[in-house]
Amino acid sequence: MREVVLYGRPGCHLCDDARAIVERVRAELPFALVELDIEQDDALHTEYLERIPVLALDGEELFEFFVDEEELRRRLAA
Repeated sequence: MREVVLYGRPGCHLCDDARAIVERVRAELPFALVELDIEQDDALHTEYLERIPVLALDGEELFEFFVDEEELRRRLAA
């Protein structure tokens, strides 16, 4: 099963928007979703603080700041 990782943090409205898109796509194209709170890990916080939300598919970062819904669908279907 494909794995999508959403890097974000609580209170981030862009992260909430990204999550809504991810869940909408997930309803059509199943995949495992892992959400990582960058505030719980110093290394993640340093890496992603200025870029969240970041979305990765199977270890490859695809999007930062926003999620392109159609591109995510295309990549999952490939």
